[in-house]
Amino acid sequence: MRLTFRKPIASGAKSFTALAVMRLVEDGVLRLDDPVRRFLGDDLPLIDDAVTVEHLLTHTSGIGDYLDEEADWDVDNYVLPVPVHLLGETEAFVPVLDGSPQAFAPGGRFAYCNGGYVVLALVAERASGRGYHALVEQEVCARAGLEATGFPRSDDLPADVALGYLDAEGNRSNVLHLPVRGSGDGGICTSAGDLHRFWRAFLGGRIVSPETVAEMIRPRHDVPAEGMRYGMGFWLHGTGSALVMEGYDPGVSFRSTHDPATATTVSVLGNSSEGAWPVIGYLAEAFPSPPTA
Repeated sequence: MRLTFRKPIASGAKSFTALAVMRLVEDGVLRLDDPVRRFLGDDLPLIDDAVTVEHLLTHTSGIGDYLDEEADWDVDNYVLPVPVHLLGETEAFVPVLDGSPQAFAPGGRFAYCNGGYVVLALVAERASGRGYHALVEQEVCARAGLEATGFPRSDDLPADVALGYLDAEGNRSNVLHLPVRGSGDGGICTSAGDLHRFWRAFLGGRIVSPETVAEMIRPRHDVPAEGMRYGMGFWLHGTGSALVMEGYDPGVSFRSTHDPATATTVSVLGNSSEGAWPVIGYLAEAFPSPPTA
C-alpha cells in the first residue's frame, strides 16, 4: 500500500480562514462592515477602532503585524516571543499580537498581514462561540469533502503528516519555529488530492454560495511584488483567471494553482523551507500561461 503524506501549507490556510469567516457572514453571524473592536473588547488596544472584518480579509486593515515579512525577516531564524508549545488555541495568540502599532489608516492600501488573519480567527471564534479549528473543519473541510485536511499539533503528528525540515539536507526540523498548532494565518495540513477537491467544491458553490465565491475572487488589488492580484483570501493570476494559494514557513513551501477554465489543479507541497520553489519555477517557465504561472 502506498502512503500519501499530508503536508502543512503555511499561509495557504488563509483561504480556509476567509471561507470560514464568509460562512459566518452568510449565516448572519458576522457582517463585512462589522468593526472588529466589537469582538475584541479591551484586547489588542492598538488596533484602530475603524478596522472592519472586510479590511482584515483583504489585507487593508493597516494593523501592525506580529510577523512582518517586509521587515528583516529570516524564515529559518524567526523566533516567536512566547514558547511555541503554548500556542495551541487562538486565544493564546493575543499576547503575541499585542504591542504592534497601527501602520496606516484602515483601507489606506494593501499590505499583506499575517496577524490580521489571526485576528480574523479570534473574531470568528468570539462571534460564533465555536473554536476556530472546529469551525474550519466543519464549515469548510466537511462541506468540501476533505478527509485528509486538518490542524494536527506538531508535537503529536499522525504518521501520514510529513515533518518539516529547515533545509533540503540535514535533519533540523521546524518544531521550534512554529506554533504547536497554527491558527488563522497558517497551520493546516492537507494533501494534493484534497486540494483538487477543495478547488472544485469552492468554485462549485458547495462551501459558500456562488455569489460569495464571485466576491472572494473579484480582483481588488494589484500586487506587483508578487506578480499577482489579490481578492478576498485568495491570490489571483496577474492577468488571467487562475486562482492561487501560497505558503512559506520554516519547513514549509507551497503553492496550489487552479485554472477554472479547464478545472486543472497544479499543487506543489514541499516539506523544507525552499524545496517547492525550484519546481514552481520550472512549471512557470514550462507553462507560462495559467494555471501554473
